[in-house]
Amino acid sequence: MKSAYELAMERLAKSDPSANQPLTAEQKARLADIDRVYQGKLAEREIFLQKQLNDALATGNAEEADKIRQQLASEKARLQEEREEEKDRVRGGR
Repeated sequence: MKSAYELAMERLAKSDPSANQPLTAEQKARLADIDRVYQGKLAEREIFLQKQLNDALATGNAEEADKIRQQLASEKARLQEEREEEKDRVRGGR
């Protein structure tokens, strides 16, 4: 008996037969490069915003600290989304 997950994966494979094709070495290298670039961008933003957050906390400005935390979360989500979109473009260019 198959699980719901297995059935869903079978339906997905039928709807997109190109998804089962293996990636080329060039695509794998490009995906790894994209990960490195976006890890760097994410680290850069985290360092910058963490410094601002520490400054806000040191001055006791809780409202500013909350805004910075929200901005950090937003930046992380945006960069992760950009990374996945770029990786999807590489995967789609088989």
